[in-house]
Amino acid sequence: MGLSRNKIKLIRSLKEKKYRDELLLFVAEGDKLVSELLKNSRCHFLAALPEWVNAHPGISAEEIIMATEAELNRATFMKTPPPVIALFHQPNHNAKQLDLKDGISLALDGVQDPGNMGTIVRIADWFGIEQIICSNDTADIYNPKTVQATMGAIARVRVIYTDIARFLQQHDQLPVYGTFLDGHNIYEETLPSTGIIVLGSEGRGISPEVKKRISRRLYIPSFPPGRATSESLNVAIAAAIICSEFRRREVRMRTGTIKK
Repeated sequence: MGLSRNKIKLIRSLKEKKYRDELLLFVAEGDKLVSELLKNSRCHFLAALPEWVNAHPGISAEEIIMATEAELNRATFMKTPPPVIALFHQPNHNAKQLDLKDGISLALDGVQDPGNMGTIVRIADWFGIEQIICSNDTADIYNPKTVQATMGAIARVRVIYTDIARFLQQHDQLPVYGTFLDGHNIYEETLPSTGIIVLGSEGRGISPEVKKRISRRLYIPSFPPGRATSESLNVAIAAAIICSEFRRREVRMRTGTIKK
């Protein structure tokens, strides 16, 4: 049958957030990403080269379409057509599902770049952080560029959008961390195994309303001290450093090599 014009039109429409929100679908492209998502996500339909389908028996999808390379090329958002494109149902995550009392969570306050957003989700997945709370002006997790950057982590990390300042106010019994130039050196601070880490936008950092809810201000120092250096770190790089340091402390506490 092949990939019809209507199906290609449907795929291409999901570049726009209004259609993703209306249809509650998102696009995933490429062997690795689609294979990862098929393990945990509901697939609406999948279009792939015949050899890809034959190499993946037992695919769980509502519809499977054998497509040509030319058809995939007309549908893709990538520079080179992938062997497979799939549409997945958006999971129905909500704030009531979150368990903040046992572990670290991330909160994203206005992160704008889809690549940074997807990379942070991937970082969270790597460090065993299963939930991310996002402000409503944070990049859409289902943007095709964001999905691609997660490399499948989107299937394992719950991403919720809400009013961040109000959310933090409702959970003020937990320590809330944020990074600031006047904060305390992260390598010298006590870091617990439970809390919320706030990451601000690339341009303005953490917003004034959310700053009021930060209970512990951290700083990632440059080296050596006093040397002229870049003004700031990329938000995804900062996320990786912070998550790594929190997990390093947790491992050392469990092994008894440090007391705090």
